Formats: sequence, C-alpha cells, structure tokens
Amino acid sequence: MKPRGSIRRRLFFQLSGVAAILSLAFFLIVRVVAERAAEGTQDDILAASATAITDSLRSEDGQVTLELPYSALSMLQTVHQDRVFYRVVAAGETLTGYDDLPVPDPAPTRGQPVFETIYYRGDSFRVVAILRPLGPASAATDVVVLVAQTRLGLEAISRQITGVATGVGVGFFLLATALSLWAAGSALTPFDRITGSVLRRGPKDLRPVTADTPAELVPLVEALNNFMARLRASLLRTEDFITEAAHRVRTPLATVRAQAEVTHRKLNKPEHKQAIREMIRAIDECSRSAGQMLDHAMVTFRTDSLARDDVDLVALMAEAVERLGPTAELKDIFIRQDLPSEPVPFRGDGILLQAALQNVLDNAIKYSPEDSEITVAVEVGEALRLSVTDQGRGFGDADLSRLIGRFERGGNVGQVVGSGLGLTIANDVANAHDGRLSIANNKEGQGVCVSLLLPR
Repeated sequence: MKPRGSIRRRLFFQLSGVAAILSLAFFLIVRVVAERAAEGTQDDILAASATAITDSLRSEDGQVTLELPYSALSMLQTVHQDRVFYRVVAAGETLTGYDDLPVPDPAPTRGQPVFETIYYRGDSFRVVAILRPLGPASAATDVVVLVAQTRLGLEAISRQITGVATGVGVGFFLLATALSLWAAGSALTPFDRITGSVLRRGPKDLRPVTADTPAELVPLVEALNNFMARLRASLLRTEDFITEAAHRVRTPLATVRAQAEVTHRKLNKPEHKQAIREMIRAIDECSRSAGQMLDHAMVTFRTDSLARDDVDLVALMAEAVERLGPTAELKDIFIRQDLPSEPVPFRGDGILLQAALQNVLDNAIKYSPEDSEITVAVEVGEALRLSVTDQGRGFGDADLSRLIGRFERGGNVGQVVGSGLGLTIANDVANAHDGRLSIANNKEGQGVCVSLLLPR
C-alpha cells in the first residue's frame, strides 16, 4: 500500500500554523496596546504642561497677562531632544508663543482638552489645546493654550516596543512549534503502541489486540479484532477440511491399492500388469500426498499454540528410526545411528518435532538406492543439530533454498513418488521453534544432508 501523506506531519503543520497565527496576534496586540499607552503618557504630560501655563494666566484691568513658568516646558524634555512649541491665544490674538501653531479643529471647550496629531515645520507633532475663561463672568475672555511636542521619543519607544514584541513573538512561535512537534508525537503514541503490539506477533498469531486504546481508536481496534476472528475461523475451517479430506482419502486408497496388488498377481498379460503397476504407483502417490497434507495441516494448526514440553531429542530421533526401519529394510538400507549416550533435553512440541524428523528420514529412504546407508545424528554445539545424511541421488542443480517451498521438488526425482511437502513441514517446524532447516550436499560423497538446527 502506497502511503498518502502523514498524520504526524499534518498535525504538526496545523499546530504550527495555529502557533504562527497566535504569535502574530500577540505581536499586534502588544504593539498596539504599548503604543497607545506611550501616546497616552505623552498626552498626559502635554496636558499637565498646558495646565501649568493656564494656571499662570492672570487678568488685570481687562488685560490678560502671563508669566510663563519654567516647569511648564521643562517637563517635556526627553533624551530624544524633542522640539516643543507653545502658543497662548486670547480673544483670537496671540498673546505669546508661535503665531503659526494652528489651533485644533474643532476648538477646545471649557474643561475638555483637545489632542491632535499635526504636521508642523517638517515634523509630526502631538498638540494639546486647553480653553480657560479669564475675568468676570459677564465679560470673561476665552484664552486658548496650545502646547506641541515632536514625536521622536514616541517613535523611539514604538521601535523599542516593536523589537521586544517581535522577539517575544518569535520566541513564542519557536516554543509553540517545539510543543507542536511533541504534541503530534504524543497524540500518535497510541497508534505506535498498537502497531508495535501487532508487529511483535508471529505470522499466524491472530489473537485479539488488547493494548490500551483511546476512545477514538476503539472502533478501529474492534474492527481489526473482528477481522482477525473471522480470518482465524476461516483458517480453522480450511485446516479441518484438509485434515478430514486426508483422512477420508487415505483409507479408501489403501483398500484400492490392496485390491490392485491382488489383481496384479492374477494377471498374465504384460500390458495388463503394466497398467496395474501404473495404477498402484498413482495410488501410492495419492496416499503419500494425503498423508503429508495431513501432517502439514497438523503443523500449521499446532504452531499457533505451540506446546513447550520437556522432550529428549535423542529419544525422538530413535523413535523416528524405529518407525521407518521396516521401510528401510525393504530396500536393504542400513540406518546408522550416531546418537549421544546421554539425553539431549529441549523445550518444544514433541509431536511437531517427531513429524519433522519422520518426513526428513522418509525422504532419505525414498531417494536412497538399495544397499546404501543413512546416518542419523544428534549433535550438541552452538545449536542443537538433528541431521539425516543419505547416499542418494541428491538434488542435482536445483536451487536448495527453493526446495522448502510447498510442492517443490528437485529436477532429478525421476519416477519416485512424492508430494513436495516433506521439507516444507520440516522447515515450518524448525521456524516454529526459532530454529532453521539446513540443506546441503553430502560432504563425504553422493547424497544430501538435511539438518534441523534448534537453539540451545
């Protein structure tokens, strides 16, 4: 299956995108709030300066006088050397200050200062206007006090705030990105745990998945368990069918073979005898195939729930020789047993190991010529080796690694009856016990050596 995208990468990018948006929003909010706070601070100082000037206004004999206090303008001094201008307007006439400093529009009202940003003498200024009536209520004179200051200090503060906000925003984004990567990995940990739980199983382990599962993954795990349950039931039905079919076929075949041999003895014509011999050979091939299919089905079934019993490998090999000894004697084949005098213990499935040894030894007998010798041995080294060495025809130029496949046979088997399942059964049994099957040519002459290598 070709993967399409990655949930981890997609989740990481989505969380990183959210972090970028939040970082940008944080930057803009901090900058706007800080600039407004700095502007408000400047406005308060301008208002305090203008108020100090208005407090110095006097009305004497209908004339407005002013003694400009030093503190009114000194409070506007900054490290950025902002320029300050002022103007006092009484009854529309400039009492003191700069005549060209414009009065804000709309003009201020009593008790309510007016702030405005203007472009004046080549610079941007912040100006405040305060109105104060002087004199008797019936003949009061409206005096407007204007104080303006350049925005150099405010712009410097703005740049400083922008730099700080940018640094904080970038730091927040990097931290949020790192946390996004961690969050994406943490969110997918249940997937990794379930995947590991399945991958650690053998190829035939179809037990339900019981790993801790979040609520969102419960439907997926339940669907997986249901699928494995259906698959397990299907495999069991198949194995039962093969077992039953092998049983059903072997008994009638044995009966037919016996009848064919009786008929062969009664016939006189050579062509009739040849036909019966061909029939007997076909029956033998069918019977052998049915028997090995039964063994293979039994091996497949038992490897799913492998028994771990204490067995003696020497006794298992001796038992295999005893069972197939009569078959070897019919061809005058001598089976030499090179077995240790002491037991060789092993924890495994005795039935499966016995089936593997019998299939390997049966192959050796089948492909060995008459008056030859077969050597069976049990050796204890880095691994436990159960070997069967014959003096037969060997495998010719066949690929030895291919012979463990089902129904695979060498190219030089001739007319020897066989199904191609013997080595497959032995290989499955070795793999089930964490071992392997070794196939090699006989180092001492013609024939082959087939060994089961089991871990100590």
